[in-house]
Amino acid sequence: MRTRTLHVIAALVAGLMAAFLTACGEDDGGGSESFTVGLLLPNRVTPRWEHSDKPLIEQRLKELCPDCTMVYANAENDAARQRQQMISMITNGAKVLILDPADSRAVRSSIQEARRAGVPVIAYDRLAEGPISGFVSFDGAQVGRLQGEALLKAMAERGRGRTVVMMNGDPSSANAAWFRDGAMSVISGKAKIARAYETAGWSPENAHANMTAAISALGADRIDGVLAANDAIAAGVISAFKKAGVEDLPPITGQDADLEAVRRIVKGEQYMTVYKPFEKEAAAAAAMAVAVGRGEGARDASTTTIDSPTTKDIPSTLLTPNLVTADNLRQTLVNAGLYTVDQICTPQLRAACDDIGLTR
Repeated sequence: MRTRTLHVIAALVAGLMAAFLTACGEDDGGGSESFTVGLLLPNRVTPRWEHSDKPLIEQRLKELCPDCTMVYANAENDAARQRQQMISMITNGAKVLILDPADSRAVRSSIQEARRAGVPVIAYDRLAEGPISGFVSFDGAQVGRLQGEALLKAMAERGRGRTVVMMNGDPSSANAAWFRDGAMSVISGKAKIARAYETAGWSPENAHANMTAAISALGADRIDGVLAANDAIAAGVISAFKKAGVEDLPPITGQDADLEAVRRIVKGEQYMTVYKPFEKEAAAAAAMAVAVGRGEGARDASTTTIDSPTTKDIPSTLLTPNLVTADNLRQTLVNAGLYTVDQICTPQLRAACDDIGLTR
């Protein structure tokens, strides 16, 4: 009888502990368990990944799911490394992955493996092939259109020609074609594309080499504008012109609103960039990851759908990008809280900042 009584007591204690632990795992809204979210970013060449996206996603995840844990890995532009990082996260118990692919195609098999393991994958900023559960980004076609429209406007204001060199992004990224197609929808028939290059790894060094080849082939004075897909590429383009001894730079586009690019805009070296409010993208990705981690599905956390080469009707959130030029730096970046005037206007740039009305 005593043994039976002890068994009953033990069972009651176990039941009470289970109920207690379950309650601890729920939020006030009757929510969910704690779980691990894996964040995989593609490189360190683009400053925003480490400086903005990673901390913003981590912060928003913690707000939405205080007991959740985030693990992080950067692929350093190595698709094979990113595949290994994905498998490691799956093996170590990540319940959902937020993935910005280093190579949109190369991760396909790893995403399939994640699906077999019951781990949903949210593609972040760049669309990935394979059975992803959701996608969060900015409208890439609109990014390209903003770049193309700005370049045509700048070339018209200069009153020279309309011969353009296109410096596209990394061909392994789905975004590169998205940006290019958006830009071409605007400039096709309105400008002559004299040379077009794909920039491996989105790296300034590769952009510098390609731009040097274009200058050698065409002559710097015959290049009226450069459509650079992002700010890292723009940096390489500008360095190539400077090395060739060109002082009067043609209009050059960009994207990502990197701080150094913003300073180049102040100096007049880069005509524009595209600002994609990182906090909105990070918040949308975190919300989608928490939703699928709690078993709610991505559709309720999305605003539209998109197709990849392998998957139809992917629940997606596509945000609106913003044009940034010297004329609206304060409105788009300073007033938005991305940078302060002091961050942009170094002592060396004070006179240039004054010229465009960017004062304290």
